[in-house]
Formats: sequence, C-alpha cells, structure tokens
Amino acid sequence: MLYLVPTPIGNLQDITLRALEVLKQVDLILAEDTRTSGKLLNHYQISRPLTAYHQHNEHQVLQHLIHQLQEGKTMAMVSDAGTPGISDAAFLLVRECIKQGIKVECLPGATAFVPALVNSGLPMNRFVFEGFLPPKKGRQTMLKKLAEEDRTMIIYESPHRLLKTLQEFVEYFGADRQCSVSRELTKMFEENAHGTLQELVAHFQQKEVKGEIVIVLAGKE
Repeated sequence: MLYLVPTPIGNLQDITLRALEVLKQVDLILAEDTRTSGKLLNHYQISRPLTAYHQHNEHQVLQHLIHQLQEGKTMAMVSDAGTPGISDAAFLLVRECIKQGIKVECLPGATAFVPALVNSGLPMNRFVFEGFLPPKKGRQTMLKKLAEEDRTMIIYESPHRLLKTLQEFVEYFGADRQCSVSRELTKMFEENAHGTLQELVAHFQQKEVKGEIVIVLAGKE
C-alpha cells in the first residue's frame, strides 16, 4: 500500500489528523528531502524509517520500492511541502504501482495553487495548471501558446526569477492583463498582490522577493 501524504506549505498546523496517523503507522516514509521532512516528523514526535525519493534518484530506486510494496510493506510519500506529484516526484512510482496492482491512496490536504487561485479574484470555474515553465529551451514556444489560453492560468516561480517572468508576461500577454502573485502562503509574511502585469512589475521592482511564488494569470478575453 502506498499513501501520498500532503504536508504543510508553511504553517505546520496545516496537516490533517489522518495524515499524522498514516505517517505514524507506515513501515517507511519516502521524502523529497529527509532533512526537511525530518523537521516536520520531529515536530509531531513521529519516529519512522525515512528514505530519500526525488527526481534525481527515482529511476534507480523504483523497482526496489515496488518489490518492498509487493512484499506487503506500507509506505507514505511526502514532498518538502504540499501534495506529492504536484511539481514534485511521484508519477513514476504511482504509475508502476497501478501497473503492478498495488493499492495507491492520495490523502487530501495542502497544496499551494488552490489558495492562490481562490485568493486571486480571477475566474475559478475553468483553469489550467502549468507548474514551472521551461527555464530556457521551449520557454518562448510555451509563452506564445499560453498567450492564446482563455482559461485562468496557474504558474509556479522561484523568487529570484519572478520579476523577469512578469516582464516576459508583459511582452507576451500585454501590460493590462490581470494577474495575482501569492508568496509565503500560510506563513507570517503571506502576500497576495493583485493588479495588471505592469502594476505588479512596478510593485516587485520596489522590494526584495522571498518565498515560494504562485502566479495566477487571467486568460485571454
């Protein structure tokens, strides 16, 4: 049995009672970064075997984990923050579990793009999640494609690239396109900035940007 367990994106209290129970009971916890997950487990006094599982080692350890699951071990997969598989490793293991008839259960819980979307004030009835855009190869092609998207778009970005990305959006989507930028969600210095792309460029030119970023961008009218 494999459990996908969402973990808090900032505030450690944003974890479900069920998630805590699963983490206490499984035979093994797969973590994107064992140091980060170790802090969460220590906070809730959970002591279970912990091993690294991330995009750099998933191909090498996949069959070993499948073999253990087939022998009856229970595992929980966690990412550094949010729901495993949302811009984090999980796909390969889940696909192989399904292929091998191993039960997979994803618990509901924290993920960054949902509060960012709801906070944006932009249409929520239809939206598309793009995750992180290509940093170089294929980026221009993707931006041209998204310029024609009529659904609300959700994009993840790192703080050091935010300003450059917003400036690119002005170029491809137009300065007056409505946008929302959420950062440090659930934390003490949470910010949800709203306005046109040009207004947000001006806003973030005036400050040092920290924290994980979710950009919510209006679709083409």
